[in-house]
Amino acid sequence: MKFFLLIFFVTVTTAFGQKVINFQELEREWTTSGDTIVVLNFWATWCKPCVEELPEYEKLNTWIEGKKVKLLLVSLDFKKDISKQLKPFIKRKKLKSRVVLLDAGNPNAWIDRISPEWSGAIPATVIINHKKNSKDFREKQCSFEELQTIVLQFLEK
Repeated sequence: MKFFLLIFFVTVTTAFGQKVINFQELEREWTTSGDTIVVLNFWATWCKPCVEELPEYEKLNTWIEGKKVKLLLVSLDFKKDISKQLKPFIKRKKLKSRVVLLDAGNPNAWIDRISPEWSGAIPATVIINHKKNSKDFREKQCSFEELQTIVLQFLEK
């Protein structure tokens, strides 16, 4: 019985290697990153500007290889839509970047912890260097060049 529960849990919480995480798990991504810069992009499959900018993040994902930078695409899709919407989307778009689905409950409880500037609209991106207490927040579509410039500035700090 325990084996079947484990299989069920893994099936429900994983989408093509993407996990369903809560806010505390997401927060650990940047608070335990040491001197690694963390790029978090908040998006959803139903958000046209989010989908339009995903190729920019795929370019960034390739560019950061070998650098002290990690990228996490944080899906705000509904947990119930993993199998029908998110998994097929990731496969169809051939996303190579790490994707997680955030299941954090009421956004009003955690949005300000990402950035007090964030209205809650997506796409939204935050670039964090926890060790140096640096953060850059963007509530808009970003280009690869813009992301690259910010990351380079953070790498130089």
